Amino acid sequence: MRRFWKAVRAVLVVLVALVMMVPIVWIALAAFKQHVDVYQLKLLFRPTLENFALVFDSPYHLGRKLLNSTVVSFVTVAIAIPIATGAAYSFSRFRMRGERVMFVMILATQFVPAVVIVLPFFLLFRDLGILDTRIGLILVNLSIVTPFAIWMIKGFIDGIPRDTEEAALVDGSSRLQVIRNIVLPMAAPGLVTAAIFCFIVSWNDFLFALILTTNKAVTLTVGLALFQAEEGDLWNLLAAAGIIIMVPMFVLALIIQKHFVQGMTMGAVR
Repeated sequence: MRRFWKAVRAVLVVLVALVMMVPIVWIALAAFKQHVDVYQLKLLFRPTLENFALVFDSPYHLGRKLLNSTVVSFVTVAIAIPIATGAAYSFSRFRMRGERVMFVMILATQFVPAVVIVLPFFLLFRDLGILDTRIGLILVNLSIVTPFAIWMIKGFIDGIPRDTEEAALVDGSSRLQVIRNIVLPMAAPGLVTAAIFCFIVSWNDFLFALILTTNKAVTLTVGLALFQAEEGDLWNLLAAAGIIIMVPMFVLALIIQKHFVQGMTMGAVR
């Protein structure tokens, strides 16, 4: 009987994996098909790389949008992680008046629907003259990812023994030296995990990029809406662009898989 239930569980796991993999496999196959072949359910076809060349050509110019997404995502992470680390360390190690209220308010920002705040951002950026700029998207992404990064990194810093820091302070180390030599190395999995999530959220952002950009700062996710013609959606080009969007995520996950798994299983439960 036990073997039977193990077999049932294995079958269910395989079915769930197949359901999850079907869209990815379809996109991967469609990216190498001609437009006519996309609508035919056949696994044997003559592959082509023409789709990947077309998406970078006029009128789509996916290269410019790829650059925008890359710059916005990396700059967002580069700014958010140091700010979040400093804030998380302060919440974890120092007692401040109203700290609990401040921390709850920071977390509460994560429950505000994006559609509610996109209009105020639009009006603000219009008055500041930073609509359709990378700076505007970076500021928006920072407001979205920084609270989450603070919460995650704080979980790791809370798990670092205070005795280690106090011993270093007694030995003559400054607070900055303690943070650099003790806290940051021990909290590295949390920093990496937070950076991954910040990058993914910035890379996959659609709503803010759609409303706040029109031409110069259009990102990859918004650029997908351009693959239309008189004959309808150009699914072969959409699939090729989709592969370009997904590849950095897969590569990033493979490179830092160890830190990512450790961060997910340790940081948030401390």
